[in-house]
Amino acid sequence: MNQERLMKVLVGPIVSEKSTMIGEKHNQYSFVVVPDAKKSEVKAAVELLFKVQVSSVQILNLKGKQKRFGRFMGKRNDVRKAYVSLAKDQEIKFEQEVM
Repeated sequence: MNQERLMKVLVGPIVSEKSTMIGEKHNQYSFVVVPDAKKSEVKAAVELLFKVQVSSVQILNLKGKQKRFGRFMGKRNDVRKAYVSLAKDQEIKFEQEVM
């Protein structure tokens, strides 16, 4: 796996009540990943970007909902998520700037 590919695997973190609860309870973090990402690529990308040790990765595909946009039917995009479990005493800090 080359580093250029690993830098593009993670699209972004998922910051919600559910992901925060999972992070506190099970030491897991959730990310949106590219649609063709594999578990090994996600593990390598998290270890490279955040300098932590990953113990396991679970990946799921979330199908887009059928929605109505005015008088037209449409579909939201499909999303691929990765739940990353870290080894004991490992932590990822997501810094947030307040303006």
